[in-house]
Amino acid sequence: MRRLVHLAAAIAVAVFLVVAWEIDALRELRARPIQEAGPFSAPDAKAATVVAQTVSSYDLLLRWNGDVLWAPATASTDPVTKFGDEARSVFGPIPDGVCTGPNSRSVGVEVDGNAVRLEPNLSKAGAPLEFVHRDVEGRLVKWTTVVDRCDKPSLAGDVTFCAMNSRVGRITRNHVQWLFLCRKSSESLEIEADSYWTETDPRFSRYSAIGFNDVTGEIAFLDGRKDRSVFNWRDRFPPPGGTSYGDVGGRRAAEELYDGSAKVDCVVCHDNKKPTVIDPHMQQARVGYFESRHDRRAVFGMGNFLPGRVSRQELPFRVIGSGYAAAHAGTLLGAKSFLIDGHPCSDCHSLTTLESGRRFAADATGKTPVITSATVMQNAALFAQKIALGLVQNHRTEWASASGAGRISPWMVPEHGGNLWRGVRTLNEEDWLRLSQCAWGLGEAECGYKPLFTQCPPPGGGGDTFVPVDFSADVHSQPAAASGARMILRLSWKYLNGYGYVPARDDVRFNVAFETTDVPLVRGPPTQHEYPTIDEGKGKDFVAEAGGVGRSGSATLLKDVSFVGHKKWTDPLPSNVARLYSVDIPAACGKRYLFRILPKRFCFDNSGERFSETEHLFYKDMYCGK
Repeated sequence: MRRLVHLAAAIAVAVFLVVAWEIDALRELRARPIQEAGPFSAPDAKAATVVAQTVSSYDLLLRWNGDVLWAPATASTDPVTKFGDEARSVFGPIPDGVCTGPNSRSVGVEVDGNAVRLEPNLSKAGAPLEFVHRDVEGRLVKWTTVVDRCDKPSLAGDVTFCAMNSRVGRITRNHVQWLFLCRKSSESLEIEADSYWTETDPRFSRYSAIGFNDVTGEIAFLDGRKDRSVFNWRDRFPPPGGTSYGDVGGRRAAEELYDGSAKVDCVVCHDNKKPTVIDPHMQQARVGYFESRHDRRAVFGMGNFLPGRVSRQELPFRVIGSGYAAAHAGTLLGAKSFLIDGHPCSDCHSLTTLESGRRFAADATGKTPVITSATVMQNAALFAQKIALGLVQNHRTEWASASGAGRISPWMVPEHGGNLWRGVRTLNEEDWLRLSQCAWGLGEAECGYKPLFTQCPPPGGGGDTFVPVDFSADVHSQPAAASGARMILRLSWKYLNGYGYVPARDDVRFNVAFETTDVPLVRGPPTQHEYPTIDEGKGKDFVAEAGGVGRSGSATLLKDVSFVGHKKWTDPLPSNVARLYSVDIPAACGKRYLFRILPKRFCFDNSGERFSETEHLFYKDMYCGK
């Protein structure tokens, strides 16, 4: 009988302890481990987690939510692969580089208003390669053995001035366009009668690409490795980072193709808020003809292959690539755009304190850069710019600078831009001095300086109008033997990362901070100060306890929440509808759960992460009584 009494007492104590655990569970989630009494099953897979030993609350949160707790572009530290993952997160899938086929064009060369090609001269013994000049009707004008000048020499610098038969490819997906450049060049920066320069020879020396979103102004630069002098445009050029996180072969091949050091400061020339540079060398049908695109000689150009874009000062413009941003931080942070009110060159576009203002404007107007009261350092920079412009001018034909109908240089004129037929008048010296001073960053208030590169927008701000919606919290429970019910509180919401209209965009994650208190005796909504603070939501003093779960001040924080089913280092399927997001946390009766949900954008530039400035607060009271 005594044994029976002892057994009954033991059972009573055990039942009391179990019930007490259910009432007091998670009173302080951050401070106490969770003890599973036995197998726990529920309709939801996460709720069915079996924990046969002591598991900390953080480990349990990671176990239930870990699949979607991850930051984009964190799968690799290789600079090429990391850049590719960043670019893909912003622009969506990156196509293979292509410079041939229907979506490509050849960049020709013109001399004295005629098109030039390198072909066998059948009129000579042995049919040597020579340069054949033909007019707009295709009639033979002459043969030459050299081409040392052309009508539109390149302004890019460090490339062959009168190169011929480089190729440009273009692929457009919604608002994102990719330009691929297979550029022929030589060490001497001159061309010669060698088969390398023929239209059919696939060899070229410099491979590069540019991605651009015409809504967001986001731009990315890809550059082929610099210790390789010969490429073949018949080859496949895989994108950096491959086609996806799982494309092991493509990622490895790209690492061998691209320059991971971001050695070339591409944005110095590509500074006019569009992917292509404004100059007659590339945009041959838009500028540099006496009758603009209506000139008969425009047949030599690429027509509308490179689309026009009004590059106004207020447009967004941002370079993607954390490695590039780190390597060229000085350029990106110091560059300014300027617009001189009432100036004849301000009617069509703004200019910058980079090359569009210093080199391109000088060549376009036929002027020499000038600085009043220049310092020693400024004089040195000015001298270098004059040397570069002098080399360009030395490779320009006399025909291109002649007076009359043949003249195409200066190739842009005040007020009418490339419409030279309206009257070729030059910029007066006073207006040029004002423009040059502004271009060298030495102008006064009349320059209207603004930062060239605009800020990374936080989710829901700065041009991004997409915000999370439909917040809700549901309780999932399953009876467990001898222990009442174990509960899961599932916080859910919906969000479409629609900035720039890229269906596979993947640069936004959510931080979810929460705290627990007892349900108040007097029912009512919590006050603002009861929720986790903004700093706690941002993880200002975050202490990781289990992966992306840890302590942030007095709150528990789940970092970098992605949408349901988006497992670590996988690419999202394209979507134009809001995706479902959710996190699961252990819950207990009589508790109030207070959440701060904070969207953030991974900027992949000097900004790091930008958090939403809109507050998304939510609470749930757990009433379990009858």
